[in-house]
Amino acid sequence: MPRFIIAFLAVFGLLASAQAQSYPSRSITMVVPFAAGGPTDIIARIVSDHMARTLGQTIVVENVAGAGGTTGSLRIARATPDGYTIMMGNLGTHSASVGLYPNLAYDPRTDFAPVINTAGTPMLISAHKDFPANTLQEFVALLQANPGKYNYGHGGVGSTSHLTCVFFHHLIKAPVQHVPFRGSGPAMNALLAKQLDYVCDQTVGIVPQLTNLKTYVVATPKRLDVAKEVPTSAEGGLPGFQAVGWNAIFAPKDTPKEIVDRLNAAGRAALADEAVRKRLLELGCEIPDAAGQTSAALGAHVRAEVDKWTPVIKAAGVTAQ
Repeated sequence: MPRFIIAFLAVFGLLASAQAQSYPSRSITMVVPFAAGGPTDIIARIVSDHMARTLGQTIVVENVAGAGGTTGSLRIARATPDGYTIMMGNLGTHSASVGLYPNLAYDPRTDFAPVINTAGTPMLISAHKDFPANTLQEFVALLQANPGKYNYGHGGVGSTSHLTCVFFHHLIKAPVQHVPFRGSGPAMNALLAKQLDYVCDQTVGIVPQLTNLKTYVVATPKRLDVAKEVPTSAEGGLPGFQAVGWNAIFAPKDTPKEIVDRLNAAGRAALADEAVRKRLLELGCEIPDAAGQTSAALGAHVRAEVDKWTPVIKAAGVTAQ
């Protein structure tokens, strides 16, 4: 290798190291690839507020909605890997997208630097107060007896809320109309206004509205402490309906390890804070244990979730453009 190239690489390495050591020296943008008010947005704001105090710089949450979260995700995949533009992704953007989008412009397994998994979010199904079913069995029977009559809303094709309903409808073999929004927040608003029949959404979106909805099921083996009145899928006669969303921080690939480590440490500090934990737990979140909060654990989780959901999506025959 020519000496001038060796010298250039050495200088570049020193500059990158110096940059990492001084990080962060200005505000950070955290992209949420959905509209404001949805589960991923809420978790991002709770966690980033504490992270900002740890890092000593403002973290600005920016909502970049579209295409089931893939528009904002692609922006991060193409961003400068300096730690100043990061994102809060989720199961939809970083797992389901591989099976749903034949021409996906990024690979969630290779085009991002995983930072930290912040919160698992069990999935629930809720209808508006006047929907003519009171139990999961009645709900399933109504959908099966009236194919195409009822509709559900979601946060965009490929979002966690969409994927969960696709899985549910595949299990009960009932065709239903779907109405995409630019995030789960707007879908919930439409449901509360009775412009939709039901949604499949994360605890973060549904738990605060439990008294305003009919909630039929939580897709977990055990009932939730924050929604003890909601039966599990096994109790409702559909044990195969198991679905837990998750929300995690990612940076662009090639972000220096020192910067990823600083972001991870700030994320860990947030998840260890009693006030942050209380807010997340009250929303029905599942906080990862210490082993699950590493960057490596998040990378492995993304790969495992892609392998899990891709065949489910293929079997359901769902694709997005």
